Amino acid sequence: MRLIMFGPPGVGKGTQAKLLSEEFGVPHISTGDMLRAAVAEGTELGKKAKSIMDAGRLVPDDVMIGIVRDVLRSPKVKNGFILDGFPRTVEQAKALDTLFQELHIGDYRVVNFAVDDAEIIRRLGSRLMCVNDGKIYNKLTDGVSPEMRCPECGGALIQRDDDKEETIRKRLEVYHSTTKPVLEFYNSRGVVLQLDGRATVESVHNEIKRLLGV
Repeated sequence: MRLIMFGPPGVGKGTQAKLLSEEFGVPHISTGDMLRAAVAEGTELGKKAKSIMDAGRLVPDDVMIGIVRDVLRSPKVKNGFILDGFPRTVEQAKALDTLFQELHIGDYRVVNFAVDDAEIIRRLGSRLMCVNDGKIYNKLTDGVSPEMRCPECGGALIQRDDDKEETIRKRLEVYHSTTKPVLEFYNSRGVVLQLDGRATVESVHNEIKRLLGV
């Protein structure tokens, strides 16, 4: 299983990647999680990435490509991988294509989640994060609020800067202008699987498996 989860922020790429990872034992490679870990640790990359992400902009290609290259060369992906959050630009897609050729990876699929902007703003604007472990909750589906504590560890629940409406709109602008053309890149290769990301988590999960034939 070699998958690239694709679509705008907030469509459920991470949720589905984790479900597939757990069910099939294939590593979930989230570039967003990697970046947030660097931010939390206060590394030089983290400090640089934080200011960029807080403004709703994309982290530079060379940084992202370096992160992904290291992961795809590691032994943990020998049985496959699920890429989540990369590539986000055509240049990244081309660099990943080159990397796939170097590593002799030819059989992969791009799962495209289709969700309209209004729904994305509603979803992301409802997310809260635990300050202790970074776990994400949603006010709409998990019954949490900023006044509550994390159900898992009791940590405070906050709204991430990149989940505030003004930043979400900027992120969507970036997606439509910079990331959406990546879909055309993969369409030309005939590797895209289309699905409706507005359905329930269970329905989307089952549809992905149906499309993959697993």
